[in-house]
Amino acid sequence: MDSFFPRYFDELAGLVAGVDGDDLEAVVDLLDGVRATGGKVLLAGNGGSAAIVNHVTVDLVKAAGIRAVNFNESSLVTCFANDYGYDRWVAEALRVHADPGDLVVLVSSSGESDNIVNAARAAGDLNLDLVVLTGFDPANRLRSHGAVSLWVDSRTYNHVENVHQAWLLAVVDRFIDRSGVGSVADG
Repeated sequence: MDSFFPRYFDELAGLVAGVDGDDLEAVVDLLDGVRATGGKVLLAGNGGSAAIVNHVTVDLVKAAGIRAVNFNESSLVTCFANDYGYDRWVAEALRVHADPGDLVVLVSSSGESDNIVNAARAAGDLNLDLVVLTGFDPANRLRSHGAVSLWVDSRTYNHVENVHQAWLLAVVDRFIDRSGVGSVADG
């Protein structure tokens, strides 16, 4: 009998559970602050990370009642990449869309994507709170940015992406539970 799936899911479960709960609570605290001030959450990622931020954006808006947008509209991506370069498009989108008090969430499995690292720098320049989610190398360039930095100790893309999604959706559910808005079952 092949033991691939039991090993796979045991490893994935260990990675999900390996997060410091205080770090996740810190993200919930940042969401509380955004909601209290009427701000919004701006999310970005590439590839699978873009799909994750799509899901989280919908849950923040629908289930948690927090304004949230992501930068996955193809016209926005191609326009800003054409005008500013692919490595700068997310940073420039942040400059256009961000308001004081907004929260930025950047997701990158490797933590090495130039467009996401430059967006983290732009968030700092704009004095925005920043949450980053990375994996792979513990010394990746994105990991050192952010009020909260969540890192997955894996070099397997699907593990890193699944863990990022689990952590972010757990944060949304915790925000809903703690704030009493909506219901965790709403998402």
